[in-house]
Amino acid sequence: MTDVQRVALVTGGCGGIGSAICKRLTKDGFRVATNYRSEEKAAKWREMMSEQGVDTALYKADVTDYEQCKKMIEDIEEDLGRIDVIVNNAGITRDTTMRKMEPSQWHDVIGTNLNSVYNIVRPALNGMLERGYGRIINIASINGQKGQIGQANYSAAKAGMHGFTKALAQEVARKGITVNTVSPGYIATEMVMAVPEDIREKIIAQIPVGRLGQPDEIAAAVAYLVSDDAAFITGSDLSINGGQHMH
Repeated sequence: MTDVQRVALVTGGCGGIGSAICKRLTKDGFRVATNYRSEEKAAKWREMMSEQGVDTALYKADVTDYEQCKKMIEDIEEDLGRIDVIVNNAGITRDTTMRKMEPSQWHDVIGTNLNSVYNIVRPALNGMLERGYGRIINIASINGQKGQIGQANYSAAKAGMHGFTKALAQEVARKGITVNTVSPGYIATEMVMAVPEDIREKIIAQIPVGRLGQPDEIAAAVAYLVSDDAAFITGSDLSINGGQHMH
């Protein structure tokens, strides 16, 4: 850390993994900002985080909309002075087989999971380049590495995130900016825990370590990759899946 408090923007911070990342980075001394779309959800989330001693700056922005993202970046830079770290964590699923997939299911997932990465990074990058420092982490998925039935849209978006990582990492490597991907497997978030228990047990049976991952384990990996200790790691894809997919 420098004497100036570093600022991290975590998209999709109100979700399970996003909340864990916000908490961990705050604990590590970062000033953390995140976006939201629902006023009601954001208010409840802010209250929950405050009870845990976490103060996160919230900005209303739809990550699928470039102009909203650009405005959010400008507001964060004005309010907090800078953006040193970006964690592209926002994501949705719209699962169905390709023969049943409607155009809206394709475009919604690509827009939220992949186009958002451009929408956030593009307006924030110049500040990082000017300061000669930055950390960009893209939260992808095991299913972007191996594919998954019913997730052609999601798998394509998550694989695309790592393609983005590798290309941008080469562009900015000499400017003090690293770009990496984290690919979680099945994590015990609210979404996964809502899956019927019998199906969850079948999923766990495929994981060599014999359990679901925890959001804090993803947050710990992000915390390392954004630290000064990870300055020589760029263009990588870190798998955190309990051994479910090795490549």
